[in-house]
Amino acid sequence: MTSVRRADEGLGTRLVAAVRAGEVEAVRRLLESGTDPDTRTADGLPVLCLTVAGHDPAVAEALVEAGADPDRPLPDGTTPLWRAVDGGSPAVVAAVLGKEPRLRLPAPARERLVALARRRYEEGVAAELRRRTGAAGPAVTERVMDDAYDWVEQVTLGGLTLRSGHGAILTSLEWAFRILTPVDELVDRAVRAPDEDHVDWSAVCWILAERPSDETRSAVVSHRHHPDPVHRRFVADYLQRKSFVVTGSPRHAEQDAELLTAWAAEETYGALLAKVLEALTEYGHPGRAAVPRGA
Repeated sequence: MTSVRRADEGLGTRLVAAVRAGEVEAVRRLLESGTDPDTRTADGLPVLCLTVAGHDPAVAEALVEAGADPDRPLPDGTTPLWRAVDGGSPAVVAAVLGKEPRLRLPAPARERLVALARRRYEEGVAAELRRRTGAAGPAVTERVMDDAYDWVEQVTLGGLTLRSGHGAILTSLEWAFRILTPVDELVDRAVRAPDEDHVDWSAVCWILAERPSDETRSAVVSHRHHPDPVHRRFVADYLQRKSFVVTGSPRHAEQDAELLTAWAAEETYGALLAKVLEALTEYGHPGRAAVPRGA
């Protein structure tokens, strides 16, 4: 029994080291060999908290897939999932959220997570870092990739770091818990960060593309005539991403192609016309004859 216990402890030590180093393949091998995915670090916290703090979605996903408990109560009253939401990385939250969160989590827990994401989004992470650290100086903000496609601001102050992807996290939690946020509120959330590769914009765009109703589509495309070209660009991006959603309506696909064809003939803003034509190609319509009026 002693030798088995020592072997388990050795595997646990190796898992902690691999998680800390972000070595996802080593983590997977150790988990496949039977290492406890809820192995604790020296401070008594499960290794999932370690990878959450390190903003490492690949390792977090490997741990959760192997059975790490995202809802395990921690000594401070939080859970690994709560810490992921607080940390501000949408990719980490997606990895830690787990399967069927709407069914797995009781309503009060879901409400607390949504409220936390909304509070961080509305107040900003710099304010939260000042509250935690008491530091009064300027925060250091840098742009980092949150996953292979989208970027987020990472904010450091007083020795603590959070990411500011809470708009995307809020959007994703609402959808996971089937809270149908009004379309206009979601679009406003997206265009607040006017970059297609920002996590907030991307999350809103993909989730609206996955909402199949006529009402959702109509509310989004109504922004085609918005005076702000950023809103119109969001519509074009939405239609482009929507073409990749396999559960989309064939009738909507026809309508989308027709809308983009008409739009391409009317759009006068060159950069936006390019985006409309790009979206149109996803529907099998090259739109080569379209030129901006007055060009």
